[in-house]
Amino acid sequence: MEYTQAEILQTVAMTEMEHLDVRTVTLGLNLLDCTSDSMAGVAQKAGDKIRRIATRLVPTVDEIGEQFGIRVANKRISITPVSLITEGLRGDVVQVARAIDDAAGTVGVDFIGGYSALVQKGATPSETRFLDSIPEALSTTQRLCSSVNAATTRAGINMDVVGHVGRLLKDAAERTRDQGGLACAKFVCFANAVEDNPFMAGAFHGVSEAEAVINVGVSGPGVVHHAVRHADRDLPLQELAETIKKLSFKLARAGELVGREAARRLGIPFGIIDLSLAPTPVPGDSVANIIEAMGFERAGTHGTTAALALLTDAVKKGGAMASGSVGGMSGAFIPVSEDAGMIEAAQLGALSLDKLEAWTSVCSVGIDMVAVPGSTSAETIAAIIADEMAVGTMNNKTTAVRIIPVPGRDVGEMVEFGGLLGSAPIMPVNAFSSAAFIRRGGRIPAPIHSLRN
Repeated sequence: MEYTQAEILQTVAMTEMEHLDVRTVTLGLNLLDCTSDSMAGVAQKAGDKIRRIATRLVPTVDEIGEQFGIRVANKRISITPVSLITEGLRGDVVQVARAIDDAAGTVGVDFIGGYSALVQKGATPSETRFLDSIPEALSTTQRLCSSVNAATTRAGINMDVVGHVGRLLKDAAERTRDQGGLACAKFVCFANAVEDNPFMAGAFHGVSEAEAVINVGVSGPGVVHHAVRHADRDLPLQELAETIKKLSFKLARAGELVGREAARRLGIPFGIIDLSLAPTPVPGDSVANIIEAMGFERAGTHGTTAALALLTDAVKKGGAMASGSVGGMSGAFIPVSEDAGMIEAAQLGALSLDKLEAWTSVCSVGIDMVAVPGSTSAETIAAIIADEMAVGTMNNKTTAVRIIPVPGRDVGEMVEFGGLLGSAPIMPVNAFSSAAFIRRGGRIPAPIHSLRN
């Protein structure tokens, strides 16, 4: 499909008035050829390849954004899960993390994701050592992001890993105590992780992907909020959904325009466009505000799961109309600290962890950028993760947890992370223990509907 002048002018108007940006252009990069007989060898090869392939990414995307008048908020890299290229090696895997982070700094990207492990059914001794390295890796680097896939619909839930992650998050939080537990904001635990996700902190370059691809993550909650807020208050819901769908079409077209042009100039194939509505702390750029504009006093009250389902479905339909390359997660993100409306709703008690868990069944991910008291036990954190993994495996969808036990803070206090990560109110967790369940370990078997052959 060709891009018309009218489309481009409409997009520029949305950019200027309604907080439209392309949230990220992400270079996915295969590092399977960076294996070596030593950690130092892997570190050297990985750093060299990132610097070689990504050297023109940031200036090229900046030029495109300036030319088209569309702000590209972040430039990022996703790489092959590092646990795969360090499998079987002895030594300190954190030196690989630091080399990757240093290379990301050299090429000027905002984040690099893929310090990751795919351990949904079991973990090798090498992968277990890799998991243990995550707190140090995240607390001693600037741009590096990490993820663990702990569950899939076909494998079930690896509860040994879920319990392990609970302990890792406590360690990572303590190592960055003076930053409010910031290391935890760079870590995601997934069920059914996708291989072409351009968004951080969970992005990695899947083993089924090409050598290098350009993936794009669109934003646009401000555009959708503006339209919903100005719609007739008595507009039937199916017509409201149609309005959102048409806007999502335009958002997807704008994102694909930027992505395909970046791919052309860099000589790298275009991969996917992820349609997820990704909020920022800027007022008006909020998924919670979209929900409220549909007719709710506050996000999180009764009926808002249905509203979020409408929003997510309309976004997907609009994107599917606009592009044959839709991928990633594509829906609506609900990160508390990154969404001004979510922050307000949580402070007022309208939005709880339980409601966020319910929302997970219909949106892109799940418990995202949620701050909880630093005294929260590792077992309780693991139990929160387990609930999200269950939602993902039973519903055959991607779910995720990004949770921060903030050292020294308690319910009602605020923690500042800065930038796109925003600030978060400390939310209460259930006071009753899940420890005995988590200590059982083992694996929750795959659901019966996984037997689809």
